Amino acid sequence: MSSQAQPAIGEMMAASVPMVRTLGLVFTEASAERAVVSLPDNGDFHNHVGGPHAGAMFTLAESASGAIVMTAFGDQLSRAVPLAVRAEIGYKKLAKGVVTATAELGRPVADVVAALDRGERPEFPVHVALSRADGAVTGEMTIVWTLRPHS
Repeated sequence: MSSQAQPAIGEMMAASVPMVRTLGLVFTEASAERAVVSLPDNGDFHNHVGGPHAGAMFTLAESASGAIVMTAFGDQLSRAVPLAVRAEIGYKKLAKGVVTATAELGRPVADVVAALDRGERPEFPVHVALSRADGAVTGEMTIVWTLRPHS
């Protein structure tokens, strides 16, 4: 299991994923079990009701899931590339202000690595809760990732 400091994962994500830079995402926690990323309140990314656009919230949640994937499986990059396979998002309440995504890995790291060791292309979910400053959950997303072995 790999763990990286929050600034390191945030800098790496900003360097490799231009949308992370564009949205100004802030990485405050990143471990193999949990990642926390925030979307600052920026009028350029608002929707018609003054909250963050659904696309910005999707990108926030997907980025939090990517941070957990990179910390959990970064030590596997020499033999596999992590890829998002599919995602489902539900918007539950109006989000206003700063929105925070909290991602949690839905399958033990050891199980995923064992499947990779067996020559499989493992899939695993990452569950993300989106919340506003008052703690209300405004959305939930599940992203299914895979580790695709290098040919």
